[in-house]
Amino acid sequence: MRTATPRSPGRSPRSIALWTVVALVGAAGWSVLALSRGEDVSAAWMVAAALGSYAIGYRFYAKFIAYKVLKVDAKRATPAERLNNGMDFHPTDRRVLLGHHFAAIAGAGPLVGPVLAAQMGYLPGTIWIIVGVIFAGAVQDMVVLFFSTRRDGRSLGQMAREEIGPFGGAAALIATFAIMIILLGVLALVIVNALAASPWGTFSIAMTLPIALFMGFYLRVLRPGRVSEVSLIGVALLLLALVAGRWVAESSWADTFTLKPSTLVVWMVAYGFIASVLPVWMLLAPRDYLSTFMKLGTIVLLALGVVVSLPTLKMDPVTDFASRGDGPVFAGSLFPFVFITIACGALSGFHALISSGTTPKMIQKETQIRMIGYGSMLMESSVAIMALVAASIIDPGLYFAMNAPSGVIGTTVQSASQAVGHLGYSISPDDLARAAQRVEESTLLSRTGGAPTLAVGVSEIFSKVTGGGLRAFWYHFAIMFEALFILTALDAGTRVGRFMLQDMLGNVYKPFRNVSWKPGLLLTSAVVVALWGYFLWVGVHEPLGGINQLFPIFGIANQLLAAVALAVCTTLLVKSGRLKWAWITGVPLAWDATVTLTASWQKVFSSDPRVGFFQQRAKYQDAIDAGKVLPPAKTMDDMHTVVTNSTVDGVLSAALAVLVVVVIADAARVCVKHVRDPLSSRLSEAPYVESRLVAPAGLVPTRREKEEARDGSGVGAASDG
Repeated sequence: MRTATPRSPGRSPRSIALWTVVALVGAAGWSVLALSRGEDVSAAWMVAAALGSYAIGYRFYAKFIAYKVLKVDAKRATPAERLNNGMDFHPTDRRVLLGHHFAAIAGAGPLVGPVLAAQMGYLPGTIWIIVGVIFAGAVQDMVVLFFSTRRDGRSLGQMAREEIGPFGGAAALIATFAIMIILLGVLALVIVNALAASPWGTFSIAMTLPIALFMGFYLRVLRPGRVSEVSLIGVALLLLALVAGRWVAESSWADTFTLKPSTLVVWMVAYGFIASVLPVWMLLAPRDYLSTFMKLGTIVLLALGVVVSLPTLKMDPVTDFASRGDGPVFAGSLFPFVFITIACGALSGFHALISSGTTPKMIQKETQIRMIGYGSMLMESSVAIMALVAASIIDPGLYFAMNAPSGVIGTTVQSASQAVGHLGYSISPDDLARAAQRVEESTLLSRTGGAPTLAVGVSEIFSKVTGGGLRAFWYHFAIMFEALFILTALDAGTRVGRFMLQDMLGNVYKPFRNVSWKPGLLLTSAVVVALWGYFLWVGVHEPLGGINQLFPIFGIANQLLAAVALAVCTTLLVKSGRLKWAWITGVPLAWDATVTLTASWQKVFSSDPRVGFFQQRAKYQDAIDAGKVLPPAKTMDDMHTVVTNSTVDGVLSAALAVLVVVVIADAARVCVKHVRDPLSSRLSEAPYVESRLVAPAGLVPTRREKEEARDGSGVGAASDG
């Protein structure tokens, strides 16, 4: 087997000193977070623990997996090179692809999940986000990307069918596609809620489309390979769009860009379809790359703001809700629900769909898998840490007043103040009113979902650096930033959904196996957007219907999908002769399966109506029989809708859990069979073809890589101009 030679081990005294300092910084951060009790703790220690751990994980663990376990091969042609058709398969500069992959995986999860999980305290979420991403989430993303790249960019479900077998594979295909539609619908709903009253956000996001098209044609036609040039131009235009969006929001044009939720649904469905069928170089990749500058720029500025302003963590390290399980934000104990609530940022099944969707069809070299697969996930985890910081530095009383439903705290600042006091925290009615006034909102009560809380935290950090007079500006900037952040996952996810459906139909009608076959891509794109668009449309018009009906199973569905991905990875490690390294994905699989199946069991069968779907159904059915109306229902019709929703959610949770158990059991059967009789196993890996491309493995080319590019040893040598 041809394997790439890894970069210089870097054992010089300077390198040893550097990594020693990095390790000490991370260790100091962990020590302060773990040992501090009763005294003030700066959020900067959380940032230090995260960044130090990420650096160590990427430098050592990711490199070990890439070169020792997977044995990435720089001389092996990727599908992007072998099957290049300019539509879905297209060798893409690693910087642009890094931006695309990060933008595609970084949706609502890393922003919202940590904010909600702050109910349990900042320490459990911090541990799970950092440890989870290093040993589970980033590993899953990188390994799935590697095996999909070796299989012509096959989707996760199709890889399961080919490597595990038709029975477990069929379960995986059904489960992954169903979960994908749920995830896309939830992402779309979050965007609609963020943009419905935001002309600033709507205008700025709309302007990213023509900017992205210009960047695509610039790289493809006008100045091929000039990534640095187009990056500077794109960033300048993006900043102009952001500033212009503020002007528009304060001008007579504001009404034009203040769209109704139903109008936003139509535009989003149309955009999702167009982004799915256009050549990937034209819109999807450059738009994701462009948005990455804003995403990472904002996160870097937040981290710098934390270091400069040194805000104090006001939330408890671990709250009483962690053990009691009666939190007002969401019901359930720390185990297993923190690990379900915080998905993206630590471990997310959605990422596996991107890693086996668009990215393996665009990657230039196998040696870039470490940077794009593992590195992008670390970047997303940093977003989750900053979201947790933002939620933990605001007053806990304000946090619970914002995230508890109106049924718990009431609708006035007086009732909210009293309710928060009963939870064990305190905030006065005047403080609640003042907090809303400072961000120019009429009220902040029951602004559930996590996004407004994150925006308040962001405004708190930035205003400490720039002055309190800009607090409202930063709040509304953060709301717009969150919408842009999530939209990039929706367009890439739609395209990936199209790939998944094409792979499924290709088992019945062979032309669908060619994912760039025009009739097939048009038909499947239409089906995918119609499915998530329908749930979104109903959800927008019926507060308890449509995608709102499926929202409660979002976290569990996502983590069940991660279990499928890790089961496929573990099977492929065993079948490809890497049995001694199967623990790399096998241990995260065991943990994720334990957590998620426990959560599924509790959500289906718990006797607490706040947790168990069927118990909730029984509670509302009893109320209907007694002629009573319980919140959140407002009418008897709403009561019947809640009963229906609880029934559907319970049945779906059970069905998805059963499908995942089938996949894991069938994967275990295949692994045992291979160990007993290795010659009976067959791999669907694409045949080896020698690569003619020359491209760096990381963001910055090494001296050797520069020499290879100058020698012209590759026909498609990547430009770094």
